[in-house]
Amino acid sequence: MAANIKVALVHDYLREYGDAERLLQVIHRLYPDAPLYTAFVDYQQLGTEAKRFAGWDMRTTFAQKLPGIAHPHRWRGLLPYLWENIDLSEFDLVISSSGDFVSKSVLTRAETLHVSYCHTPPRHLWERLRSHPQSLHWYDTWLDTRLRQYDFYASQRVDRYITNSHTAARRISKFYNRPAEVIPPPIKVHGEGQAGDRYYLYAGKLTRQMQVELVVRACTQLDRPLWIVGTGHDAEYLDSLRSLAGPEVKFLGEAPEEALPSLYAEAKALVFPCSSADFSREAVEAMGHGIPVIASQQSGLREVVLDYRTGILFPQPTVESLVDALNEFEGLRFSSVACIERAEEFAESVFVDRLQWFIAQALDAHHAIGVEPERDSFA
Repeated sequence: MAANIKVALVHDYLREYGDAERLLQVIHRLYPDAPLYTAFVDYQQLGTEAKRFAGWDMRTTFAQKLPGIAHPHRWRGLLPYLWENIDLSEFDLVISSSGDFVSKSVLTRAETLHVSYCHTPPRHLWERLRSHPQSLHWYDTWLDTRLRQYDFYASQRVDRYITNSHTAARRISKFYNRPAEVIPPPIKVHGEGQAGDRYYLYAGKLTRQMQVELVVRACTQLDRPLWIVGTGHDAEYLDSLRSLAGPEVKFLGEAPEEALPSLYAEAKALVFPCSSADFSREAVEAMGHGIPVIASQQSGLREVVLDYRTGILFPQPTVESLVDALNEFEGLRFSSVACIERAEEFAESVFVDRLQWFIAQALDAHHAIGVEPERDSFA
């Protein structure tokens, strides 16, 4: 890559330190002088995590001054004006980290290569998830229809797509009619450890979409100890989880990263029940500690968990199916070495090597013939 190339990063918004922000950090380490364009930064919501972005050349949009920053989807109708108001004309390479807030919609010159790491096409626009039913007012339906049309047309501006899994790549192919290179996100892999025998572990967000009630019901039905790490903002859902939980289910709240190794050390397995997830950082982290994973076969974790080698995939997103999987799991043995070796395939160094190679190839093609006809990455 040319040393004098000018690079800009684009990200939906900063209001939590989640999987997308972890990926953004790794990309920023590759391009430390690149400015970051983002819709807004919610410093209050970020709290102490804001220090992770200290020293960055942060450039927010006019959304930073809008009221109601805690509920940004209320003014989602402004998204086209928000992203298209950014001037990226001075840059040779733009890398966007795009999800529900469609930051891939930025405008770039024909000479500029725009590579988008698309975590997913916005699920609220393109799908009605079984675990997250919606009944919309007519205005919301109309607005989502307009935004869906805009999202499709904006998606055609991107030169190259990268995404986290073949599951997400199929979604990009279906909704945008574009191929996507699959480069799983970077994970810090512990590289040692083995499963314990005290409890099953769930780690992640406590939301309806994550279907946490499945593992709570299953472990309560079997009277198996379950430790739950994580929080959520839906008070009604959290109350329902606690009402479903038997005496063997413990809610630990948010755990600091330094506490996770000790939690993994005594866990039988990580249970990840969500059937709509494309990827799971927690699953790879668990395997990196030598812990097998029990996950939904309908999710993107079928690309991560090796069935009957590093865990078990249960077929249906039901309590009965998960109960059967837990019973079967307890009659099997799993190699901690196999789990760790599998996790290392998703290590940060692997991501960096693949991303740099992909961008270098894309830049060469872009400079050689302008815009190269896209190849099908599913071959």
